[in-house]
Amino acid sequence: MKDLFYAIQDLFVNVLFLPLDALRALELNNWWAANFMSFIFIIIGAVAITYWMLQLKAYNDNGEEDKSISSHSYL
Repeated sequence: MKDLFYAIQDLFVNVLFLPLDALRALELNNWWAANFMSFIFIIIGAVAITYWMLQLKAYNDNGEEDKSISSHSYL
């Protein structure tokens, strides 16, 4: 059973975390290159939020939603 846990440790430390170790080493040389993927994800998130807000505005401008106070019985 002990070997199983050592195998899991070996998998994570020597295989799965290698890209993160490479990024940690790269950051000491070039911060911009190490954070390139973070910038890409931030740009994708900003585009997605902008698209979603425009879609919500278009839906709101159609006037299809019932906004009367009596739409719910507890109000």
